[in-house]
Amino acid sequence: MTELSLLERLSGSLRDSLRRSVRSGEGDEKPLSIELSKARALYLRARIVARTGNIPLAASMFADAAALDPDFADALEAEGAMLDLTGQESLARARYDAARLSRARNRPAPPDRPFYARQRGPYISEIISYSSARQSLRRNVLPLIARGNAYLAQGDAGRALADYDRALKLRPGLPEVLALKAEALVALGRHQDALELLDQVLAARPRDAGALSTRGIVHMALGKVAEANADWRLQLEIASGRPAACAYLALRLADYEAAIPHLEAVSQADPSDPYWKLYLNTARTRTGRPAMAGTVADQHGWPEMLLALQAGAATEDAVLAQADTTGRRAEALFQMAVLKSAIDPAVARSRWQEVVEQGPLDLVEYAAARNELARAS
Repeated sequence: MTELSLLERLSGSLRDSLRRSVRSGEGDEKPLSIELSKARALYLRARIVARTGNIPLAASMFADAAALDPDFADALEAEGAMLDLTGQESLARARYDAARLSRARNRPAPPDRPFYARQRGPYISEIISYSSARQSLRRNVLPLIARGNAYLAQGDAGRALADYDRALKLRPGLPEVLALKAEALVALGRHQDALELLDQVLAARPRDAGALSTRGIVHMALGKVAEANADWRLQLEIASGRPAACAYLALRLADYEAAIPHLEAVSQADPSDPYWKLYLNTARTRTGRPAMAGTVADQHGWPEMLLALQAGAATEDAVLAQADTTGRRAEALFQMAVLKSAIDPAVARSRWQEVVEQGPLDLVEYAAARNELARAS
């Protein structure tokens, strides 16, 4: 049997078993269905093989899964565990190191966002576990909330919304679930529907930092700049003592003077994260201060390429060539606007407008660009 046919067979049999294992007693929940890549289907099958005790075969399958998806940190880590069990410690360490690097590249969402919205990545194993728990806890909202959060983290807002709706049938009006449902609606582009839910949550809990964060994003997406800023300023007050969250909130507001002390604090606490230096340089530039001195970063990583742009060691074309996602392109355009703001305000405004037209709505640069444009008008 070829590798391709084996993968297809494994993927199909796994989907069939998942569909058989999760059924609803309420009449509104379809059998569990997960779109599995070949790498993830192989990874799940390898977990089953590992439980049978065939460690060498499991290690080989985990390695094949990682080869199909080089950024699949769970597969790299699992292969490392199998290698550890067979005494291959140096190879295991190499796989663990590769897994750590992969996770470092998968940066979580900003620290001013609620916990459930900061998670990103594949959560297939968790979804299966929560679905199993759902079978024995039919009247409990927790498995539904947890599975909805896992769906949301891997970008499946439609299934997340379905789970949150099921949870609300069990616990109508629960503010925590209304806020989660609003987050899923934002991801689906249903901003007005999300706003109505967030208004309900904040009427009951006016200092709910997570709901304020999401409502600010919704207001900004709807062009309500003043309303968004009011939500974020209240959240900034609530976040006092959390420099990372405060730094991002001040940046969303394009309040660079307020951002600088928070950015300095978090840069000292976490000097290995290049984004803190990037944003500190941004705030310093926008307030007429020189950028922080330092060695020009490697120009083959992200956001290191943006640091090189700030230092004058990379061209705009070179940066845009590496901006391989909508988020990265928005980050690049924003930094170009910052560098032009003092010498060519018209070009800066043009770049900020591109960020607003193209950037993801929850990106800190999107909110900052909207505020920059609002001030310039």
